[in-house]
Amino acid sequence: MSRFVIHTEKAPKAIGPYSQAIKSNGFVFTSGQIPINPVSGKVEATTIKDQVRQNLRNLSEVLTAAGSNLQNIVKLTVFMVDLADFSQLNEVFMEFFPEKQPARSAVQVSRLPLDVLVEIEAVATLE
Repeated sequence: MSRFVIHTEKAPKAIGPYSQAIKSNGFVFTSGQIPINPVSGKVEATTIKDQVRQNLRNLSEVLTAAGSNLQNIVKLTVFMVDLADFSQLNEVFMEFFPEKQPARSAVQVSRLPLDVLVEIEAVATLE
């Protein structure tokens, strides 16, 4: 089984002992992305919509570094501190995935790293 660690400076650095993503057997498995601006290294977005947009931009950069892209995502897992924000999440997802939306789960959690509102991880194909 092939296993390659993915790293790009165009996405936030890991804030713990983990990789941004792993590429293995035709798939890319990303770590959860939080809305850190990779240039400043800080969470700048304050609204749920802006945080989701930053997360998806970060995911895009990680997937690009692995040889994939947002359109190749087959499964997303979304962790939210408040499921009352679900409709706003959906609005932003329609901006990024207007058709052929990936499978997705969304769960409410009590807290996320750096007290952000949302974290998103992905599984994508390499084709």
